[in-house]
Amino acid sequence: MTKKERSTFVINTLNDFYPEIPIPLDHKDPYTLLIAVLLSAQCTDVRVNKITPLLFAKADNPFDMIKMSIEEIKEIIRPCGLSPMKSKGIHGLSHILIDKYNGEVPQSFEALEALPAVGHKTASVVMSQAFGVPAFPVDTHIHRLMYRWNLTSGKNVVQTEKDAKAIFPKELWNELHLQIIWYGREYSPARGWDIEKDIITKTIGRKDILKQLEKKSR
Repeated sequence: MTKKERSTFVINTLNDFYPEIPIPLDHKDPYTLLIAVLLSAQCTDVRVNKITPLLFAKADNPFDMIKMSIEEIKEIIRPCGLSPMKSKGIHGLSHILIDKYNGEVPQSFEALEALPAVGHKTASVVMSQAFGVPAFPVDTHIHRLMYRWNLTSGKNVVQTEKDAKAIFPKELWNELHLQIIWYGREYSPARGWDIEKDIITKTIGRKDILKQLEKKSR
């Protein structure tokens, strides 16, 4: 298959598997999404979704968040990991949102990435899921699958995002990146991988990966 044929196969298969696409992180507005995505760094969405209700019960907006101390925030979000850095980031960005944006989350990549503890991936998720701006956030699942499907060199997430944006139509980015995440979790995980269930990799996957799997199965 050509790269174009592989990308078309991916799009069509994912549309069959996920005609409706749930948002992984529970939230009610751009601010709660921003906080949830920040907490998800090196933490599972399942765990984040258990912690955010506890945090948002006390503060689901920047005005209430800055009334809490960094220590109070850190204690609540501790199970998500990296709590010292994340709690400072949440407290700091909440102050900035109030001081610079009247408590609203800004709708630009540049402004979001200037906030404490907010990187490009977090900004991309917020722009995509909160504001509907085309973006292609690359997490570990997308990075892994784009490599397995021979759609990127897999050198780093920056290159993977660049390749994804070049391969897939812009109007599909916001839904497609979520579909790939769900597919990666259910059918093409990093561990416990069953190639027979992973129809996309089995059909278009890199030859070297498929050969390795064949050897292991013998």
